[in-house]
Amino acid sequence: MTALSGQIDTYLDHMAVERGAAGNTLSSYRRDLDRYARFLADRGVDDLRGVTESDVSEFVVALRRGDPESGTVALASSSAARALIAVRGLHRFAAAEGATTGDVARAVKPPAPGRRLPKSLPLDDVLSILDAAGGDGASASPRTVRDRALLELLYSTGARISEAVGLDIDDVDAQSRSVLLRGKGGKQRVVPVGRPAIAAIDAYLVRGRPGLVTKGTPALFLNARGGRLSRQSAWQVLRDAAEKAGLSAGVSPHTLRHSFATHLLDGGADVRVVQELLGHSSVTTTQLYTMVTAGALREVWSQAHPRAR
Repeated sequence: MTALSGQIDTYLDHMAVERGAAGNTLSSYRRDLDRYARFLADRGVDDLRGVTESDVSEFVVALRRGDPESGTVALASSSAARALIAVRGLHRFAAAEGATTGDVARAVKPPAPGRRLPKSLPLDDVLSILDAAGGDGASASPRTVRDRALLELLYSTGARISEAVGLDIDDVDAQSRSVLLRGKGGKQRVVPVGRPAIAAIDAYLVRGRPGLVTKGTPALFLNARGGRLSRQSAWQVLRDAAEKAGLSAGVSPHTLRHSFATHLLDGGADVRVVQELLGHSSVTTTQLYTMVTAGALREVWSQAHPRAR
């Protein structure tokens, strides 16, 4: 057993006995620290006293890069960050116990998280979700009519669910077909609303909301007790409709918002216009959607072009 192996064992014993770490946590730490020990061994280091800050930094780089020759796969930034937590804990413990003269891992930063591309649905899938919500028949219940109006509004405007449930009746202008949304930081924006969404809201105000309201409230979307619909309940509305449409996998509170943005860009909308509609403070955030559409173009190109492969 090398000095490093003993130091790792001592640290994990400390985690188990003194810190009461769970079994899954200890297994995860053991896996990451064994990987760290192998990395250091390849560099001729078998004792924490011989580790430098450069060694720790290059370990993180190696985790992200992987090693095809040894069969080591590259880790996601989140997994690499988790491994660094174990390594920093080991060095912090060693320094506190006097096993090393200092903590060489303290200043090493975790890798920046990767930018996750937003998920969107094809138009046919969005329409399936809207149809699955129901609410377009004369016998539809007040809640069903409400659900259809809510989902139509979300897709028509790209509103966040929190913005939609925060709407008051007076925020919707049927004449100009627009809605006043209150976004993050109290910022307001006026967004156009499509005819199907306006029709669904009108139907809700006539046939749905009167059956839900129990007291005076300006809120547009009401729950079964007559109060303002919560964000969690609105998310459940979307999830239920997606399940009815057979599309529950990958559907999140932001699905209709992402689909709204992607479909606009696919249709030729300028990214600055989409930025304003979404209420993004920076166009950089909106440009993530252009990466989605570019990916779709590349997929079609790779399948159709005779010289793509």
